[in-house]
Amino acid sequence: MARVMVFIDGSNLYHALKSETSSTAIDLYSFGQKLAGSNELHTIYYYNATLPHTHDPDRYKRQQQFFARVQRTPRVIMRLGHCRTRGGVLVEKGVDVLIAVDMLIHASRGNYDVAVLVSGDGDLVPAVQAVTELGRIVINAAFPSSRSDALVNVCHEFIAIDDAYMSDCRPV
Repeated sequence: MARVMVFIDGSNLYHALKSETSSTAIDLYSFGQKLAGSNELHTIYYYNATLPHTHDPDRYKRQQQFFARVQRTPRVIMRLGHCRTRGGVLVEKGVDVLIAVDMLIHASRGNYDVAVLVSGDGDLVPAVQAVTELGRIVINAAFPSSRSDALVNVCHEFIAIDDAYMSDCRPV
């Protein structure tokens, strides 16, 4: 039985859920278990960026409530980047680097056999290449409309996420 770690680009997943499904609500533990399949789910890493509390206080409060739920979820470790305003637009900073570093550290320590990367971000291609050079299997999971062909091409497998796939990964 392979040991699986799941690495979730939270903002990428949220925006795909928002545009592609009936709900953005997600049970991260159930989602991680589904992605691991019959293998052993070791850890789910969830990455996002903290909104500035001054930008939109209501949105910030909702995000903090969500983060509190994430922190209570079994086997989930949350890692946060930050947001900066650039040209009047909020830009997420540091998240891709956190994902890449965690994938590489855990691969080099032999903490997993299979990484499931939930993201459509092609910026993660070099990290995936490095992880596969360390002998680990990397599976990319994303919505087909937001997937990166370059990312899919360096991974061993692709899991297409859609509303039906997510149906049993919703909070009860």
